[in-house]
Amino acid sequence: MSISIPIKPLTWAVLTLACHLAWAQKSPTTDMGQVEITDKRDDEIKDRRESTVSKIVITHEEIERLGDNNIGDVLQRQPGISLGGPPGRGSGIRMRGLSAGYTQILMDGQRMPHGFPVESLTPEMVERIEIYRAPTAETGAQAVAGTINIITRQGKRGEPMDLKSSLASQGGQLTEMVSLSTHQDLELLSANYTLSANHSTTPTHSETDLSREALGPLPSSLSRTTLNDSVSKRDSINATARLQFKDAPGETLTLMPFLMFARSGAHGTEHLSQSSTGNGLSGFDEANTQSLRESTVLRLNGQWKKVLSPDSNFELKFNGGGWNSYNNQVQTAGRGGILPSTNMTSTISDRSFTSSLKFKQLLSGGHEWVSGVEMEQVIRAEDAYATPALMGNTGDLGARQWRSAFYTQDEWQINPQWGTYAGLRYEHLDTHGNNGLMQSVNQSTVLSPMLHAMWRPEPDSKDQVRMSLTRSYKATPISSLMAPYLRTSQDSTNGSNGPSDPDTVGNPYLKPELATGLDFALEHYLAEGGILSASVFYRRVDNYVRTLVAQNLISGRWVSSPQNVGTANTEGLELEAKFRLNQLISEAPAVNLRTNVSFFNSQVAGLPGPHNQMDQQPHITGNFGGDHHFKGTPLTVGGNYNLTPAYETQTSAAQLLSISRKREFDVYGLWKVDNTASWRLSLFNLGPQLYSTGSIYQSPATLENSQTHNQTYLNVQLRWEKRL
Repeated sequence: MSISIPIKPLTWAVLTLACHLAWAQKSPTTDMGQVEITDKRDDEIKDRRESTVSKIVITHEEIERLGDNNIGDVLQRQPGISLGGPPGRGSGIRMRGLSAGYTQILMDGQRMPHGFPVESLTPEMVERIEIYRAPTAETGAQAVAGTINIITRQGKRGEPMDLKSSLASQGGQLTEMVSLSTHQDLELLSANYTLSANHSTTPTHSETDLSREALGPLPSSLSRTTLNDSVSKRDSINATARLQFKDAPGETLTLMPFLMFARSGAHGTEHLSQSSTGNGLSGFDEANTQSLRESTVLRLNGQWKKVLSPDSNFELKFNGGGWNSYNNQVQTAGRGGILPSTNMTSTISDRSFTSSLKFKQLLSGGHEWVSGVEMEQVIRAEDAYATPALMGNTGDLGARQWRSAFYTQDEWQINPQWGTYAGLRYEHLDTHGNNGLMQSVNQSTVLSPMLHAMWRPEPDSKDQVRMSLTRSYKATPISSLMAPYLRTSQDSTNGSNGPSDPDTVGNPYLKPELATGLDFALEHYLAEGGILSASVFYRRVDNYVRTLVAQNLISGRWVSSPQNVGTANTEGLELEAKFRLNQLISEAPAVNLRTNVSFFNSQVAGLPGPHNQMDQQPHITGNFGGDHHFKGTPLTVGGNYNLTPAYETQTSAAQLLSISRKREFDVYGLWKVDNTASWRLSLFNLGPQLYSTGSIYQSPATLENSQTHNQTYLNVQLRWEKRL
């Protein structure tokens, strides 16, 4: 069922409310004296250095530095992290080049529903981000590539109200955003509230060239060019709060409600030119396209913590809520007879509840022992309906999943030079589902031991070494296990069913992917928060899952489904440097430099090389950025250059996928009007280039080549920031 909420008026309502609040708090100007601005980098590096487990901490100051509109753009500038998709519109957070499912994404330490676009969260909602390069028993073992924990805003006593409003232009279309963040500190309650609203309009242009030859006893050929142009509008509201109640000494209750509502609609045209031999259709055709998508997420995270003694405490956590998604796509064809008129509607309903108990005890000899249990239940329903009917059933899916876990860990500071960590985690997953065609059950159990160590040559040494030996896994999502059979079209006479656009179906017999990992890192800490680091990693993945495309011998249709294909190995090197230029060259300006480059390699056993790496894993990702404040002026400038070279992936013996070079160059200028107000001008994706993806499928019976070229756009944004 469609939900209709007038988002754009709500956007202006938020702005009006903020202006009234600003006017209500307006007072005569007073001399605030000298204001000292401190760099948060020291706290960031201190937290990172003192952790036994390897991690990176991104502070709120760094999150807001370039004026990004979403967390995804912030994350892709970190070592080894990338986004899928075109520059400026990436999605799917990836660590170490592995596809999105290998990275565990948490918000306030709790998992979000599968498919929820965490990267779309606004920076105003986030206090800091913690990136763990190896799994721990407490954070979870579903982290083959690593874990990203997004911590929502945590206000402090006396912190002012923040108001931000921006206007951006992309491809001649405008985007408006306003956000408000405030903190309240009472005797028994400390609260932080963040509200943001966004109205964006973005253009899309793509061109797809497809050629296909059937080489069997009845040869045929197809050549097609498709042009797609559309304009999409998206309205969204994000709201989050952190409410901390203080009762008895040593006892706190924290509630973290989260709400996101987004509605997007697009309208466009599709132009097709096709020629074929055999029983296919030839000629020109065009169609008008319309789409509507609505998504609502409402969740409540809670934490009750009680101090039992100076050396022990008890913690109860819970996380519950739901995610609803509605999607409708309509295509109205012209008179060419090739493109059909279709209307497809799909809905997703995801309900989940997680609870956990944790006990922490400080023991003699420098031991910190933590143990806990977790329980989770997920209920997911998916419904799909299309006209004309594309399949015998409606494409309905109903599934339940239960997860239980137990973990224990001991973090031991042996002496000022050595710190160690040993953990063990047990997880059991039980999934029951019905996709309209069959009832399926999938069960799995994983035991994950984890060892970490950190060594310094001297107690106050600037150098330290990290080592990890871990066991992790990737759980198969319900949508891959129980997905119903969905067709791309009613028939194949218009050429819409093939290796590059097959039908899809789940696989209830999938096993979880199990990974054994080794990590080794060298870190050198500089004065004033600088760091130089080099880390290497290795993962051996058993029961590796890959989506394979094959032609059904009975129906003749091309179908893709996930399969366990055996073993895969991946390794890499990640280099990172953060420092101020005049730390190395005394005469140089005080430019803060941030640079990282990562090298990846992988092999899937049983596949021919040289491109038999794991899905969508580039060989290199890199960033080079910096900032400089002009002394004696209110101006700060900076930028970042992000590059991922082109690469190819052999997904099967017959299919080769390709992705073009991805380059993003972002710059900004910050002008501080006074101690409470500033203007920020940001330019994202300077020098936009085409982003291309391709597929070549070659077997004794079929040869197909498909290439899609997507236009990207410069995004110019002007933002006003005010502390009230």
